[in-house]
Amino acid sequence: MVWIEGGDFLMGSDDGYPEEAPARAASTAGFWIDPHPVTNRDFNRFVRETGHVTLAERPADAQQYPDANLDLLVPSSSVFVKPKRPVRLDDAYQWWAYVAGADWRHPQGPETSAKKLSKHPVVHIAYEDAVAYAEWAGKELPTEVEWEFAARGGLDGARYPWGDEETPGGHYMANTWQGDFPMQNQRLDGWEWTSPVGTYPPNGYGLYDMTGNVWEWTVDGFGPQDVPIPRKVTKGGSFLCAPNYCHRYRPAARMAQPVDTSTCHLGLRCVVRAA
Repeated sequence: MVWIEGGDFLMGSDDGYPEEAPARAASTAGFWIDPHPVTNRDFNRFVRETGHVTLAERPADAQQYPDANLDLLVPSSSVFVKPKRPVRLDDAYQWWAYVAGADWRHPQGPETSAKKLSKHPVVHIAYEDAVAYAEWAGKELPTEVEWEFAARGGLDGARYPWGDEETPGGHYMANTWQGDFPMQNQRLDGWEWTSPVGTYPPNGYGLYDMTGNVWEWTVDGFGPQDVPIPRKVTKGGSFLCAPNYCHRYRPAARMAQPVDTSTCHLGLRCVVRAA
């Protein structure tokens, strides 16, 4: 893990999405953080030792979803499916599908496998799975403040973890989407889906993939928590983020994620706080 000294910084942004505002002073004590997202290899060891079965691998409780189609309550998870025709960007159901048999072992559905993706971030991780992994590892999930402070790498107020220019010197610094989302991915960064952790340069604190590749869970709630299905803040953006749709591969960006949901671009990273 990497030691982050902690300190004061400018959190959020007045130039991004509304939920990032206002930019405000924040501070954190020192903590240790994983240098990269938890990988399939890491998660496989956890599952072997504990027998943990992820939320995506279990059928949904019909009592919790009384109005749901019973065919959708089988073990499933959300997978990005590229549309075959132009679609409106205000309807995410045009490119998200609830795929039976999709889980961390089968990231794009039951016919796919993560066996050759040992160094890629584990995906299809629901909040309870992330907490279980962290507890097994003797760690915790980060707060939003801790995560954002670490992601900035000491560049207070910068747009990206590496500075204000998206592709300095023409170099891609994170695994994101280049092209017209969701139809055309030009793969200028070399990847269509997840990439092995550490593929891109680290930030100023020596941390990899703090933006792009996969979204990462935090412990902080997004909106009211006294609801049937609360939401948590996720950070970092993913390989599906594009300037024309989801320009959230920035430290200030944040997204609400229901705790009962897993997706093909959602993983985790852990911290250990100073005693």
